[in-house]
Amino acid sequence: MDDGRTAEITFTPQGDQTHIRESFVPENQNPEQIQRDGWQAILDNFKKYTEAN
Repeated sequence: MDDGRTAEITFTPQGDQTHIRESFVPENQNPEQIQRDGWQAILDNFKKYTEAN
């Protein structure tokens, strides 16, 4: 990210599904749980997108 923090997303096939694991280095301005919720929202939207296409 622009501030030097990192995030890692791993896609692992599991039969007819894919397991997604995401980890990140949190920033210091917002509580970590809010940041987790934000990342989860991104993954939820990605899931909706891939299921619709």
